Amino acid sequence: MAKRKRSKDAPRQPVAVPARAPKNYFANKPWLLVLGLIVVTAAVFWPVRHFEFVNYDDDLYIYANPPVQAGLTASSLAWAFTTAQPAYWHPLSRISHMLDCQLFGLDAGAHHLVNVLFHIANTLLLFHILRRMTAALWPSAFVAALFALHPLHVESVAWITERKDVLSACFWMLTLLAYVRYVEQPSRQRYLLALGVYALGLMAKPTVVSLPFVLLLLDYWPLGRTRWIKSAAADHAKAPLGQLLKEKLPFVCLSVASGLLTYWGQKVGGVVNSLEKIPLQFRVGNAVVAYVRYIGKTLWPADLAVFYPYRSWSPWAVLGACAVLALVSYAVFRRAKREPHFVVGWLWFLGTLVPMIGLVQTGAQSMADRYSYLSAIGLFIMLAWAVPPRLLERRTQGILIAAGVAALAACVAVSSVQIRHWKTSETLFRHALSVTTDNAVAHSNLGAALYQSGKIEEAIRHYKAALLILPDYVEARNSLASALIDEGRDEEAIAHAKRALQIKPDDARAQRQLAVVLAKRSRLPEAIQHFREVVRLEPDNPSGHYDLAVALEMQRQYAEAIAGYRRALDHNAHYGDAANNLAWLLATCPEAERRDGTEALRWATIAFQISSAENINVLDTLAAAHAESGNFGEATNLAQRAVQLASNRGETNLAAEIRARLALYLTRKPYHAPP
Repeated sequence: MAKRKRSKDAPRQPVAVPARAPKNYFANKPWLLVLGLIVVTAAVFWPVRHFEFVNYDDDLYIYANPPVQAGLTASSLAWAFTTAQPAYWHPLSRISHMLDCQLFGLDAGAHHLVNVLFHIANTLLLFHILRRMTAALWPSAFVAALFALHPLHVESVAWITERKDVLSACFWMLTLLAYVRYVEQPSRQRYLLALGVYALGLMAKPTVVSLPFVLLLLDYWPLGRTRWIKSAAADHAKAPLGQLLKEKLPFVCLSVASGLLTYWGQKVGGVVNSLEKIPLQFRVGNAVVAYVRYIGKTLWPADLAVFYPYRSWSPWAVLGACAVLALVSYAVFRRAKREPHFVVGWLWFLGTLVPMIGLVQTGAQSMADRYSYLSAIGLFIMLAWAVPPRLLERRTQGILIAAGVAALAACVAVSSVQIRHWKTSETLFRHALSVTTDNAVAHSNLGAALYQSGKIEEAIRHYKAALLILPDYVEARNSLASALIDEGRDEEAIAHAKRALQIKPDDARAQRQLAVVLAKRSRLPEAIQHFREVVRLEPDNPSGHYDLAVALEMQRQYAEAIAGYRRALDHNAHYGDAANNLAWLLATCPEAERRDGTEALRWATIAFQISSAENINVLDTLAAAHAESGNFGEATNLAQRAVQLASNRGETNLAAEIRARLALYLTRKPYHAPP
């Protein structure tokens, strides 16, 4: 065949050259990405090392919780598995706090850093799991980086109480990893491992109950176990939907059991709001709007606060939110087969928020940043896999990398600012008041922080501001009563304590406030009645037994007082004041039959070990215990030391009292308190 000659003037046809994939320097060195995630995340969250505990649940969970402070003891471990207070059954989270106290005491910075370590571990696990399932390096890395650095996640990491968030998320990730390994090579052992790790996650925080639903989503994409779509990373065995559902049944059973246990704990803790208090239509409206607010704060994380007050939304706001959710749902389901990552990410986001969206309303918050810790992963997946493959060519890769780096840099900048708000309780709640309105909780907790700092007048103003917003806010009313007592405004304090009891008759703190002010006014019989109510309402609270014992001792009811101090020490063996008072009564009780020198010496020694070596009252008690035991030489030395300390501090009356007792010890006579 003759060749066709090409005219010299004819344009040359371009030779088709296959498009070259952009060179990926990290494909064989993913450890560089891992190292980058570790370094950047640690750098962003490192300031928490110098932060304090906050007065928003940290007291209930750690620094005012005797079983937790006791560390890993047999009784503390038993308590962790048998209590649902303050509102959840989550023994593993409690045990993690116990271990922190065992290792670091009450060094808040060390507790903070443990949260950071869990967060870093969760980030790396998420990166590994996504890359293993999808074989997509950069989208997986981008999701992990957003998870690590997004400002919405600051609350879960910078708040020590939210150990349950980062710990349960760690078990969530480990369950996903175990499940992926099971899918890759099915076996009973691998399945049971995934199920067992999931059970541990529920014991860390029950909000992970939605995990079986997420496993089903992953079967669709990227694992591709359904008949409707191919796997993103490997051709896993297909299975009918019925079999996949049956496979999740044991996970669902664990979820149901955990949900029932959680609801019981919340009912016992009194944090579940009734339908009379918050009607169902308000809950549904808030839930719909909250979904859109979570999306908004994910895309534009501004005005983040530790507490968002509950509010009722206008019908237009609810309808608008419904329209947004419906439009997004329509868009993602239309593309379900061609781009399954959209529907998986969207349903991940919607489904994992269901337990916290407020249909069963606990507390007074309308939403919370911490609730997005796992749910936002769904939105991150939608963002990371939204880039069409054709845009990953060399000519657009630089633009995409620049956009991704800019987004992550913005997250770093905003998170760094947001973290600083968690430095103290005062900074935290001042910020919350600056970005929210009608926030009674923020006013009350800021008042508590100011009260602890000695700024009592300013604290009173914030307590009153909280009550203007929520007149039935018992906690704020109790705090106001306490501040008024310190200011000597007893009548006002009594009025607020009585009002608190009208609102909530079984409120132990209101009973205690009333008892304290009555005791201050020497109305001891009335005070004792209220202290007995405190003990009835909180039988495991050592402070209640101690307060009652002090009042009984003042009324010369020595036998009951001794029993009360013993009960306080039964619940907290490190209760120094109770040990000291018990030792004093056993050494000096006017009723001779109540005295016991040997036991007095034992408790006085414990009080001395707990307290400062220069505590005058404890030295005085230890001297009296030695004298009752016949150790007059040691009693004399201790009393002389106490006299010297009291004189040096200008406490002349106390020095004179101890000197009188010293005179008895020098003549080898024990001191007994006058009747």
